Amino acid sequence: QVQLVESGGGLVQAGDSLRLSCAVSGRSSSSYAMGWFRQAPGKEREFVAAISRSGGRTDYADSVKGRFTASRDNAKNTVYLQMNSLKPEDTAVYYCAAVLTLSPQLIVVVATTYDFWGQGTQVTVSS
Repeated sequence: QVQLVESGGGLVQAGDSLRLSCAVSGRSSSSYAMGWFRQAPGKEREFVAAISRSGGRTDYADSVKGRFTASRDNAKNTVYLQMNSLKPEDTAVYYCAAVLTLSPQLIVVVATTYDFWGQGTQVTVSS
């Protein structure tokens, strides 16, 4: 069993930056492909970013490409989401997720594939 705890959310203005962290415990994060998802009020959870076990591959939703960057430090069992040029439409609860994979280069973009989820961290962007 693995536990995920997100942190780093907050209230910022449009154009600002935030870095979210996802601390992985219970097992080495290097065993897991990781993803970031978000859910805004009244909307379904949506894919934001994914990163492979090795960190060598990433993928992003079109809405965040060029602004968000996923990274990981497996030595620290932590995954990050650097969010730049934030927009009001980025306001949501952000969740990290993990899935055990054999391939170090596999990325997973489908939420239902993930086995473990954090509790989420609120990001609010004011205009």
